[in-house]
Amino acid sequence: MNDQTISKETTMAAAMREQIPDSLPDRIEDVEMLEELLSRPDAATRRDLSELDGDVMVLGVSGKVGPTLARMAARALPERRVIGVARFSDPETRRQLDAWGVETVQCDLMDRAELEKLPQVKNIVFMAGHKFGSSGNQGLTWAMNTYLPGLVAETFTASRISAFSTGCVYPFVPLEQIGADERMPPEPPGEYAQSCVGRERMFEHFSKRHGAPGRLIRLNYAIDMRYGVLCDIADTIYAGKPVDLRTGHVNVIWQGDANRFALRALAHATVPTSPLNVSGPETLPVLWLAEELGRRLGREVAFVGEPGPTAWLNNSAEAFRLFGYPEVALARLLDWVADWTLREMPNLGRPTKFELRDGRY
Repeated sequence: MNDQTISKETTMAAAMREQIPDSLPDRIEDVEMLEELLSRPDAATRRDLSELDGDVMVLGVSGKVGPTLARMAARALPERRVIGVARFSDPETRRQLDAWGVETVQCDLMDRAELEKLPQVKNIVFMAGHKFGSSGNQGLTWAMNTYLPGLVAETFTASRISAFSTGCVYPFVPLEQIGADERMPPEPPGEYAQSCVGRERMFEHFSKRHGAPGRLIRLNYAIDMRYGVLCDIADTIYAGKPVDLRTGHVNVIWQGDANRFALRALAHATVPTSPLNVSGPETLPVLWLAEELGRRLGREVAFVGEPGPTAWLNNSAEAFRLFGYPEVALARLLDWVADWTLREMPNLGRPTKFELRDGRY
């Protein structure tokens, strides 16, 4: 394992140099500005994390969400170590994290020997997983989403673990229920979501066995300008294609708010670990979202398919009780996404496939 770190003094200096403005912009100018916003901690996040003992380690840091979440932790805790762990197949991600004051460790988490060499930190955010391509490689899907969480939970028995899961562990619910809450048993369609139930069960088992606190973050759907449900709809409209209405309603939340909620969950961990829904407060018709984005894009909107009477929806009332409502309102997200799309800014090219109803990704 190649463990390349930067000094604690450098980490502190990098974080202390950053200014954290309070206001939100009307436009996100570029990727640098986007990543600053996504990683901006609010006062409550800084307070909750400062009250925890120990350092923070993010496992699977190199995905879509991990870099800005780790940077947010580093900005909130300039006096502590924030460690980002991944295989780092893309060296640029590692260089960026190092520049942000996040210590990086290259590690194959599926290798038990390498996993056991990682520091026994007090606070862990688990973000590793496998979704897209899961229908063609079920073995890897179950290994990454169920076996690996078991390895991690068995290795870090004295750590608080905020583990990313998905709202897709729930069954589809009728629209009048305003989403599934944490009391609803997970009974999802498709092997991807079933393997995510396995992930949760592994963390639950070892949390009970060792008395280790944690939270299971059931997220639906994070919004970045470069991916997410709103990005998918905007891209479809901009390309002159019809918007698929088969999944007629969704929840969305700004990724920066999801980052804050997941980090703050460390300070609200339970024994045994327990699920926490993270999403926006609105049940949003896809038809309405498309019309709003089409108006902002100056494009006519066409549709295909009929909305069903059920959808994958989360009721996040408990998260709002703990953390308050998301900072970034829906109207601002729509403005940001439309402007980003019109300027043909960078896109990760990784659609959410939210419109699928069979769980096959």
